[in-house]
Amino acid sequence: MENVLRPLIVAGGSVVLTLVIGWATDLLLRKADARHHDQPVWCLLRRARVPYQLVLCSALLRGSYDQAELLQEHRVGIGRTLTLVLIGSAAWLVIRIAGAVVETTYSRYASAQAHRDPARVRRVRTQVELIMRVVSAVVIVVAAASMLLTFPAMRAAGASLLASAGLLGIVAGVAAQSTLSNMFAGLQIAFGDMVRLGDTVVVNGEWGTIEEITLTFLTVRTWDERRITMPVSYFTSNPFENWSRGTPQMTGTVYLHLDHCAPLDAMREKLRDILRECPAWDGRAYNLVVTDTTPTTMQVRALVTAKDADDIWTVRVVVREQLLRWLCEHHPYALPRVATAEAVPAPGRPDLPTPFHDGTPHPAVSNSPTTRG
Repeated sequence: MENVLRPLIVAGGSVVLTLVIGWATDLLLRKADARHHDQPVWCLLRRARVPYQLVLCSALLRGSYDQAELLQEHRVGIGRTLTLVLIGSAAWLVIRIAGAVVETTYSRYASAQAHRDPARVRRVRTQVELIMRVVSAVVIVVAAASMLLTFPAMRAAGASLLASAGLLGIVAGVAAQSTLSNMFAGLQIAFGDMVRLGDTVVVNGEWGTIEEITLTFLTVRTWDERRITMPVSYFTSNPFENWSRGTPQMTGTVYLHLDHCAPLDAMREKLRDILRECPAWDGRAYNLVVTDTTPTTMQVRALVTAKDADDIWTVRVVVREQLLRWLCEHHPYALPRVATAEAVPAPGRPDLPTPFHDGTPHPAVSNSPTTRG
């Protein structure tokens, strides 16, 4: 009977003690969060209560399981299993604590710089996320190596593994060349300030916003809510447009093809009225000029400004729509037309055909005496 009760007491006592310590720790964190609600570190640390309890429970069981005589037959297997659980949960706990500390530091920085320099906040956010991914990868690799070293066969093979580490490193480097290049490109993007989370970019003719940056790939969310996933090495080896680089303010243009008699002065006044009623216009500048002309039309360019890429799109759409509507309603003669008047022959050129009075043209010019062979 004692052989059965002792394992139950050991396991049950470890679980109960773990729950009590976990509850007390969570209670302290809740009180600290309520007292310092402006500091998110306490709330973020509460997310680590599950790995924290796993570490406590596995450590208590690892230190007391050998007291149960019933489990002596499986002592090695149980001890190794508890060691693996302890290493895994400890790695999980380290990642959660590091994430809480880093996120708290970033939140303080963002709240202090949000109104001064939003671009710098996005840059720091990109660097923080990539640093957390690197830290998580390092912790996971160390934990996995520690788990493997708990097996005697792996410890015995350690010398041969170290002896062949140079050759394996060369082979792995050649095999994972593209992966390593993407990883280094991701670090270059993070600390070289080439592109940040939230930046508006144009890549391969697609306009969108940087939604996610990892060590190996980058996700662009387009205006129609599609996601384009690209390797980060693309941004270090190919040109692309970054509309958020420096200041997010932008200048946009609206082109219209109109008749030569279009009322330009009235159009400038109408453009000014449209922009004054458009909340997306930032009020910096506007202009309307003729940029080109053809035998039948002229090209009119309306220049507008806005505080960012989203607003400049809205301003351009509003200006184009309302200008065309105003021209149709008040100046329809200014719209492009197709000339159908009779052609007038050039003076002194009787060889050119002239139409009859009913509009029917003469025979081809090749029948005239001047063009016969």
